[in-house]
Amino acid sequence: MARFSKAQVVTVAEETGIIPIFYHKDIEVAKQVVKACYEGGIRVCEFTNRGDFACEVYAELIKFAAKDCPDMIIGVGSIVDAPTAALYIQLGANFIVAPYFNAEVAKLANSRLIPYMPGCGSVTEIAMAQQAGCDVCKLFPADVLGVAFVKAIKGPMPWTKLMITGGVKPEESNIKAWFDAGAACVGMGSNLFPGEVLATKNWGKITKLCKEALAIVKQVRIEYNII
Repeated sequence: MARFSKAQVVTVAEETGIIPIFYHKDIEVAKQVVKACYEGGIRVCEFTNRGDFACEVYAELIKFAAKDCPDMIIGVGSIVDAPTAALYIQLGANFIVAPYFNAEVAKLANSRLIPYMPGCGSVTEIAMAQQAGCDVCKLFPADVLGVAFVKAIKGPMPWTKLMITGGVKPEESNIKAWFDAGAACVGMGSNLFPGEVLATKNWGKITKLCKEALAIVKQVRIEYNII
């Protein structure tokens, strides 16, 4: 079962501001990625359900984190149906992320008090997800929808918590734009884990990128008085 409560997940995700998103079929690589992120100050990360036997890698990763990165909250992404969500919840998933909303997944997650963050691309989809108990909605694909979309949503629906995913980069101008628009947090994938970094096992580089990205988020929040 999940080690962290629903309230803890949502609070830490918003406080940290950045959720690394990654997948690797090699459990040893996955462990090092999580550890590098942890040492960089990250406390929430998403392991995506991609590739054969991804659930087996996840099961080992959850055990590793509990021992070596005790404050790291690990969830699972790319979940499109309830049976798969149930499998990962049984393995200890602390939250569920999806490319789109599925009512059955929402029902299951709510019954287990697990945060469900579905991908939404319209006002109607966001409202539907919120009505189904989703505290955080994943804005996807964010690079297509754009910063203006976030600002437009936050106007009439200021309570909305959006996790921006798609096209987010560990660069000051990019991160500033999203948080200035009203993002609760951002999901960041390959830009935090360049292929050459993984190939050369340069875990220190990942730690450095995480620290730099978190520093930008902190500065932006101070500048714009975002709590």
